[in-house]
Amino acid sequence: MSQPKYQSASWQKVASTPFEVVKTSRQGVLRAQVDEIAALVGLTDKEMAYVLGMTPRNLHRLLSQQPLNIEASERLLLLKNVLVHALDTFDGRTTTVLSWLKTPIRELDDQAPLQLMDTVTGFTLVDDVLGRLDYGLPA
Repeated sequence: MSQPKYQSASWQKVASTPFEVVKTSRQGVLRAQVDEIAALVGLTDKEMAYVLGMTPRNLHRLLSQQPLNIEASERLLLLKNVLVHALDTFDGRTTTVLSWLKTPIRELDDQAPLQLMDTVTGFTLVDDVLGRLDYGLPA
């Protein structure tokens, strides 16, 4: 049985540059985009709330056209970048990416990548591991 492949022609398939992340974070990303990004690999609302630094209840209270605050917007855009990178690294296999995000990795101090993505530094560490995998280095 083959795994579902990432197929999208929308804005999510392209990683944002650092300056785009800053600019868009300041403007505020709409709540509706949380669901779009979660759908890239099948993250739950609870996982999304964790990454965004809020409770699932507060996430559910936001209306779809309501903007996130600057911190949550930045985290969402960083998550999008990591997911786009991971989908590229794992040839678009969404179930592989989701499994990888939840599996502890030695190079991440035996933590799952998703566990580290509650901080900006954690996003960097996870992206670095993906970069090592891209180049065939031990990760």
